[in-house]
Amino acid sequence: MGRIIAVCTSANKGERKKNIDRGMLIANHGLEGDAHAGPWHRQVSLLARESIAKMQAKGLQVGPGDFAENLTTEGIDLVSLPVGTKLKIGEQALAEVTQIGKQCHSHCAIYQQAGDCVMPREGIFVAIHQGGPVKVGDTIEVVAMGSGKASYSSDQHQVSGGGVVAS
Repeated sequence: MGRIIAVCTSANKGERKKNIDRGMLIANHGLEGDAHAGPWHRQVSLLARESIAKMQAKGLQVGPGDFAENLTTEGIDLVSLPVGTKLKIGEQALAEVTQIGKQCHSHCAIYQQAGDCVMPREGIFVAIHQGGPVKVGDTIEVVAMGSGKASYSSDQHQVSGGGVVAS
């Protein structure tokens, strides 16, 4: 079992997120008020504090939200969770891992500074199946391991076997 150390949002895509300490996860939408929320497979992004520490070890002054993740965690090995894994976030919210990592289309400012970025390799994305409040200090735990395929689908995307196919 891990815990949430930051809850981060941004008004616009392509910018660092700010820790707001608490928020509301909305079913089939994501984190209320975040630019990336919506009815698609990457409703909420997560990155481990342990991954951020790798970039700090390279001399970067970075912290929670700087990789545009919504939830920063500690004590849970996010990248080892297969697609389809169900997570309980806080007291009420239930999420499903829909993607591990992402393709970096244009190298971000962090990549430009360090020649590397952990989010494309170690960030994960989830769809929210049951909403609820989330705050710094909440627990995050695996309730069911995935099979490598996500059950989430929307009108725009279908997720299967870790890849995304436009429908």
